[in-house]
Amino acid sequence: MRPVTERVAVAGGDLAVHHLTHAPAEAPTVVALHSISSNALAWVPVAEALDGRARVLAPDMRGRAESASLRSTGLADHVADVHAVVAHYGLERPVLVGHDMGAFVAALAAATHPQDVGAVVLVDGGLAFPSPGSFDVDEVLHSIIGPAMDRLSMAFEDEDAYLDHWRAHPALGPHLAGPQGAALAAYLLHDLAGPMGDMRSTSSLECVRADWADLMSDPATLSAVHTLQCPARLLHARRGPLAQAEGLYTTARVAAAHLPADVVATELASDHYGLLLDDGSVAAVVAAVLDVAVPPSGRVIHTPVTSRHVM
Repeated sequence: MRPVTERVAVAGGDLAVHHLTHAPAEAPTVVALHSISSNALAWVPVAEALDGRARVLAPDMRGRAESASLRSTGLADHVADVHAVVAHYGLERPVLVGHDMGAFVAALAAATHPQDVGAVVLVDGGLAFPSPGSFDVDEVLHSIIGPAMDRLSMAFEDEDAYLDHWRAHPALGPHLAGPQGAALAAYLLHDLAGPMGDMRSTSSLECVRADWADLMSDPATLSAVHTLQCPARLLHARRGPLAQAEGLYTTARVAAAHLPADVVATELASDHYGLLLDDGSVAAVVAAVLDVAVPPSGRVIHTPVTSRHVM
């Protein structure tokens, strides 16, 4: 379906929230939270697979896309926005599903407001990253996300030039030529604004820096996944954001984190971005959401997974 967008009042202005599915009243609600320099339309392939089975609300998080006018001083601002969305729509125990930074926001929101969250699904995020060995935020982000960081300081002649930038990306380039190419292009262009000859990413470099600082050093953010009081799934990619052979997490690193029993971890044979694009990974995200989803009646839809496994 074509996304329907509403504005929700939050501190400092209003947040763009996109309705990505049609679903019956008895269906559970999913609040989908995107990655650090991304936008809500990253969730379109997952939402299409959930259409008719779940209501998917995906905000452009503050400092990005249609919420670019809002500023973030850290993840606590995003958590406050999540709870503003929950209150605005009167949501009953939604599933929070987050990718990358969005996973940290989901975990922190669930840990600090457990009464408002039914479950969380963490997609390549939410668990502390390895120490980068540098305290220069821009340097670290460039080493991890490369072209995605570069474009925040670049100007582009037109939409084609912007997509050409992404076509050269070692992970996203092949996806642009793949089955989800049209959805991926629409998502990427949702980030672009400005006049021809001087088109730029809407993602605020200032917000990205502030949010990254919390991902790496905020005690509440880093401990959130260990204090969850709801069912949780962690899906992590075998390959990294630049298609590196090693992902942000490895099975050994996840095991060493000694996650609570309610946090069930699964490695998927994909890259960081492919988790939301590849058919098999999208199906795994959908299955994880439905495993833990709680409809308005309060009944868990599927029996939760109880063992860790690798796909």
